Amino acid sequence: MSEHVIVADLGYGDAGKGGIVDWLCSRSAGSRGAGRPVHAVVRFNGGAQAAHNVTAPGGRSHTFAQFGSGTFTPGVRTFLSRFMLIDPLAMTAEAAHLADLGVPDPFGLVTVDRDALLTTPYHQAANRARETARGAGRHGSCGVGIGETASYALAYSLDAPRAGDCAAPRALERKLALLRDRLAADTGFPRSAVPPPAVLAAAYRAFAGRVTLSGAGQLERLLRKGPVVFEGAQGVLLDEWRGFHPYTTWSTTTFGNAETLLAEAGQAGAAVRLGVIRCYMTRHGPGPFGTEDPALDLPEPDNRDGRWQGPFRTGHLDALALRYAAEVAGGVDEVALTHLDVARRRPGELRLCRAYLAGGQRMTRIAPGPDRDLAYQERLTRTLLAARPVYEEADRPGEHDWPDAVAEITGAPVTVRSYGPAADAKTGCRSGGRSERTRWAELTGVPR
Repeated sequence: MSEHVIVADLGYGDAGKGGIVDWLCSRSAGSRGAGRPVHAVVRFNGGAQAAHNVTAPGGRSHTFAQFGSGTFTPGVRTFLSRFMLIDPLAMTAEAAHLADLGVPDPFGLVTVDRDALLTTPYHQAANRARETARGAGRHGSCGVGIGETASYALAYSLDAPRAGDCAAPRALERKLALLRDRLAADTGFPRSAVPPPAVLAAAYRAFAGRVTLSGAGQLERLLRKGPVVFEGAQGVLLDEWRGFHPYTTWSTTTFGNAETLLAEAGQAGAAVRLGVIRCYMTRHGPGPFGTEDPALDLPEPDNRDGRWQGPFRTGHLDALALRYAAEVAGGVDEVALTHLDVARRRPGELRLCRAYLAGGQRMTRIAPGPDRDLAYQERLTRTLLAARPVYEEADRPGEHDWPDAVAEITGAPVTVRSYGPAADAKTGCRSGGRSERTRWAELTGVPR
């Protein structure tokens, strides 16, 4: 492996990003004559709500939230960039599980940007109180405080707790007390239900003593050492600006944050954009999902209905939504296609939707609006909630037809095929060829 790779989900999340990152890291470690191995995973958005399931050596599994999903490969470190939201308490529990799986000193593998925001029990309590108050109008929050962390930092930038504050417990305790009092007054959660600021500050100080806190220049040093995988969280269709508002996350889920980090480190454009797609689609919780099909019974042990997120929904591949995701993400270079084992087991059941009926009109494209225009996104959401899928009988791709179908939709070759969660269930391949990239302008009107 000789290039950096940015991994982003082109759907609503849960497409298998963790398994792809694990495969990229383990494959490069065992390669011969294919460039230097991956030595670090950079997390560039999201926080403790991420749930990237990876099968460890020996068959046991781990759900990666804040550690990089390449952690099972010896020598691969994790860098949590300033775009990550860090929950030290949740990360401590995750480290304990990794240690139980045989990873020596998990925290010793982690470097955290001092500017990364902290997610605390106060954010979580406010998040749950606010979501409960929405009643039937819930947005489908994960309930771990991600949106509260981001919104508080926008309102009180100087008072927002950050990773660097963990090394200064007195200043951190002051920030935590302000945070607790403001959020409790705003949302009504009882102060007795959360830990006191002094207790949290002590726990965060211990966390700071176990990880490496870094500042400017850390990523530049990592990139000079060799290939890095940038691991995204959630999916482009949930993006804070490009997703279907208000059923979105408070995070940039496109390739954007990773590309900003690369540019700052002097390596703009030095990474392959790898989009991850299932051969069917899923969504956790409410919001537009035009191809949802309750009859498509595909239960998953790692994805269930959740108290805060809501039901786990399953449906057919939506060419309009995926093409929209690729377009608002600025295009993809390559695609990893996952869950092909389902296509193998259930021939003829998985369908492909190329059009909707919306307002009595046939709709074949979801048109992106102006950047950061939430009013446009909300209008788009209303349209999509009322849209119904149109299926052609011929659009039932077989197992071996899916890569070419996905390459046509995205304008990018399928270079990874996944038939299961383990690394040995994935293969490198090519579908559609690099010439598919030249079709991007034809598909979207946007030059590559």
